[in-house]
Amino acid sequence: MYYITLFSFFIKIMLQYNYTIWSTNLNWLVLVLITILLDSSRIFIDNYVSDYHFKGKHAVAQKLFYGYAFIIFSLVLMLANIPDLTNAQPLPLFIFFFSGLITSFAGIPYYKALELDDSTNLGIFIQLAPILYLILGWLFLDESFSPLQLLAFIIILSAPLLIILTTRKRSRKIKIKAVFYSFIYVFIAVIANFIFVKQNSITENLSFITEMAFLFLGKGIGNLIIIYARPKWRRRFLSVLKSSHQKVLRPLFCSCFFGIAKDFSYRAALTLAPSVALASAASDSATPIVIFFMGILLTLIWPKLGREKLDRKSIIVHFIATALVVTGIIILQI
Repeated sequence: MYYITLFSFFIKIMLQYNYTIWSTNLNWLVLVLITILLDSSRIFIDNYVSDYHFKGKHAVAQKLFYGYAFIIFSLVLMLANIPDLTNAQPLPLFIFFFSGLITSFAGIPYYKALELDDSTNLGIFIQLAPILYLILGWLFLDESFSPLQLLAFIIILSAPLLIILTTRKRSRKIKIKAVFYSFIYVFIAVIANFIFVKQNSITENLSFITEMAFLFLGKGIGNLIIIYARPKWRRRFLSVLKSSHQKVLRPLFCSCFFGIAKDFSYRAALTLAPSVALASAASDSATPIVIFFMGILLTLIWPKLGREKLDRKSIIVHFIATALVVTGIIILQI
């Protein structure tokens, strides 16, 4: 009941404050800060569920839960914004839906990466996002691109390379696979977000809430398509649900809540910021730091959720990798 009440309160807030109010009362940097805290929490919960409940096997099966959850949430938003839908053109609605549909497929490599590596490494590996946003913004939104930012690219890319090179040879192949899955995840997510931002910039007769409603509808349907196309994933989820006596639903609901809130704050930040690369850079520069220190804290007070390596070498390597990422992101903003 507590989680349903919390979710209902969040829906009420979303419906009360539309995109116009956000753009006047909230700075995009505040939205970025909210995104960082929400996304870091979500990643740790996802990592915990993948390793503890799914035991590293077919963790993508969680999408069965998220598929229905996203569809229900999107329908609630639509019912509350029926006047906004009456004058809407089909094409923009389909594009926002398509953006969500693409996002759902990013979950496959995301869960594969979580099965192979921990939350801290994933937070560092996904720092390719600002680079991709910068390139896409330069190609399609006429955003600036300076030669100095090439140096930033090299610095950012050196962070995951450092982690791979300092890993024992036995684990190096696993790290390389984790980097590969992380890159695919980031690439798909960036394309989906960019489509959303591009369409948002030319759509004037839709509220931000309606845009997000169709995005969540696309994510929900996409998740169900993925799961029902692979029966073994559906059976895996039902097996975990039965064996855990439904205890797995609690962290899944929390992750869903954090994910939905993060989607709202992040996409609002992308649309309000001077450039999509700048918003992504501001978010992603702080995310690995938050994940790094949150991982240490959670490992000390709640080992099942944190589960990070606290040996001296691991801490030093992650600290240097995080510093490289932050340095590169700062240069990106020059």
